[in-house]
Amino acid sequence: MQKLYLAIVVLLLCGSSSRLNPQSCFQAAALLDYIGISQTNTENVGVGGRFGVRIHRRVILEAESTYSYGVNSTEVYRNIANGDAQAIARTSIGVTDGLFGPMLQPSRGHLRPFVTLKAGFIDFRLSPSLIPYSGVASSLLGLRTSRVNPELYPGAGAEANLGPVGLRLEFGDALYFNSGAHNNLRITFGPTLRF
Repeated sequence: MQKLYLAIVVLLLCGSSSRLNPQSCFQAAALLDYIGISQTNTENVGVGGRFGVRIHRRVILEAESTYSYGVNSTEVYRNIANGDAQAIARTSIGVTDGLFGPMLQPSRGHLRPFVTLKAGFIDFRLSPSLIPYSGVASSLLGLRTSRVNPELYPGAGAEANLGPVGLRLEFGDALYFNSGAHNNLRITFGPTLRF
């Protein structure tokens, strides 16, 4: 029953503007994702998907998720008592995130710039700590104790279209909160399909 209500709401939203083309009410995309994580100084690359519903001729509500593969980073373990480095280890760090929010974009044209503001979560997947000492703390302690963090993502870009098929390039700041705010460059690129 909930699926029926959702379908009715989507149809009403898509049909509410007489200037909308029914072929461009929905948008789906595959994307390549680059994110530079400031806390670990790593550059993660991965894949993802995005789905959008046009709710106004210039507004698309989007949901997206990406999965970045694990990359190795140096993790320093410091003595809690005096702050001296006790050990250095290689740690694998992968990133998964999920975002939801509006995108403002013209409904017509072959090259369409856009801006977006999304919110969601970012999840860091770290390899298990290899150091068994109890008197040391990791330089990645915040990520080890709170791997899932809230994320805010302002971004902008452009989409080039030829009919229902397009290519989209987007730049933004994947701002996550873990013992303070951390700014991270995020770039996505990939094909889109409007239907």
